[in-house]
Amino acid sequence: MAVYEHDVLVIGGGLAGMRAAIAAQQLGADVAMVSKVHPVRSHSNAAQGGINGPGVGEDGGPWEEHAFETTKASDYLGDQDAITVLAQDGGGEVLQMEHWGVVFSRKPDGRMAVRRFGGMGKARTFFVGAITGQAILHVLYEQLMHPARFKAMRMYEEWFVTSLIVDDGQCRGCVALNIRTGELHAITAKATIVCTGGLGRVYEPSTNALICTGDGIAQAYRVGAPIMDMEMVQIHPTTLKGTGVLITEGARGEGAYLLNKDGERFMQKYAPNMMELASRDVVSRAEQTEIDEGRDVDGCVFLDMRHLGEQLIKERLEEIYEIARDLVNIDIAKELLPILPGVHYIMGGIKTDVDGLTPVPGLYSAGEAACVSVHGANRVGANSLLDTLVFGRRAAEHAVPWLQGKAFRPVPESVVEKDRAMIRGILDRPMNGDRVAKIRRDMGVSMSANVGIFRVPERLNKQVDELKALRARYEKVGVEDKGKVFNTDLLFHIELGYMLDCADMITKSAIERKESRGAHTRLDYPDRNDAEWLKHIVLTKQPDGSEKMSYLPVTITQWQPQERKY
Repeated sequence: MAVYEHDVLVIGGGLAGMRAAIAAQQLGADVAMVSKVHPVRSHSNAAQGGINGPGVGEDGGPWEEHAFETTKASDYLGDQDAITVLAQDGGGEVLQMEHWGVVFSRKPDGRMAVRRFGGMGKARTFFVGAITGQAILHVLYEQLMHPARFKAMRMYEEWFVTSLIVDDGQCRGCVALNIRTGELHAITAKATIVCTGGLGRVYEPSTNALICTGDGIAQAYRVGAPIMDMEMVQIHPTTLKGTGVLITEGARGEGAYLLNKDGERFMQKYAPNMMELASRDVVSRAEQTEIDEGRDVDGCVFLDMRHLGEQLIKERLEEIYEIARDLVNIDIAKELLPILPGVHYIMGGIKTDVDGLTPVPGLYSAGEAACVSVHGANRVGANSLLDTLVFGRRAAEHAVPWLQGKAFRPVPESVVEKDRAMIRGILDRPMNGDRVAKIRRDMGVSMSANVGIFRVPERLNKQVDELKALRARYEKVGVEDKGKVFNTDLLFHIELGYMLDCADMITKSAIERKESRGAHTRLDYPDRNDAEWLKHIVLTKQPDGSEKMSYLPVTITQWQPQERKY
């Protein structure tokens, strides 16, 4: 067993992780990053439509406008102190990306172009065609790898984290598997920042990459970090039929319409003022209602972009044009695109403060793995990229001063041996006819059916039983590949354990919240209930292995809850 030592360990190679690593490097820390995939293959690539830029010139608008719209979209479950930080810091991060080399789309006069996103009262979203996340991701990676700008940063690329190390009440790094050798090692650190992204693959279908398996959320939960608002799972209104591939909200921002089978622009009934650009939860519920009431075609409604014209589509939505052509053989300049709601984002996650700090000393989190909470019950469009940059940077800027004067502690062999025994147990199991892929598929399909857009007690309780049965199958299933080198069978098995933890937390929290708010819609409790449920649900694993459910008040600073209308 090798033991590696660093001041700051960033787990996850996406936008939050890279932004944290850059900030920590700038402060002079010895920084390392561990990622189970090459960093520019992170799911941040999939963010298509843009990034909000409050305070960036006239187009970005006053930060107060953005903060209010974010609060409203959150259905008032977002903590307003954190939302204020996001809005005040956000514009500076957008400009920093532009200065570092992100080539934002431009207006004829050379200024950065904007489009309008759902839940926003005006166009304040800056973008790079339909590849905004990819563009920012590559620029940040270039910054990290720039030999003249930073000293060489240790990159544990294609290393798979199996657990966090907590000793004497403090997080001191992680145990990780070198995928290329199959060997386990301890990577110790004075501060650890978890930036592992979301858990979308707990559901099927999902817009998320196959790597989005809730690793960091489950790992933090297992060492006693509180996990908050897990019932709040965002359903994106426009995913491509038969594939789950995201069709950016930027299409509606450019003027695309939603139509049912009768050619009716049905959002007039549900959100007469903002129409297709109402908040995501509102649009998703409207689509599902149209589908459930029979105004669909084969379980879908349609996105109409024909009136936008081929020139605008190829200039601003080229990636969507190519996706539709390549995956379903549809020319969106001439034909309707079949779409339906799909799981997209988790508003919940590891509970942190505005500096990314969890109640476990030395453990920080940022990005989709974290719950600050700026998104509350529903994330407004184009705030995800902003979240990763603002809070990735802030986590590092708090962690580096905090670790000064702290020393490394020896890591006992037992820390790694526990995970080594876990892996040995998986590899030693005989094949029993079941497969990890089948259990994972059954979990995802059942979660979509029972803990989806519309939730009822019978289905929620059924999912509790489903998850118990799935857990029992998981504990008995083996893997076919018994080797050490690039054993993806083994990795998928471990990931499934994380996913089952996350599915369990989502379901329990959905049962507990007896109201409808944002993305969480209970048909037996159709109204929002601020008197009893204007609070966060927190799950914490206790030292004895039991689970504690508790509540935290929502921080309200400026905007009192009011009825949400679009």
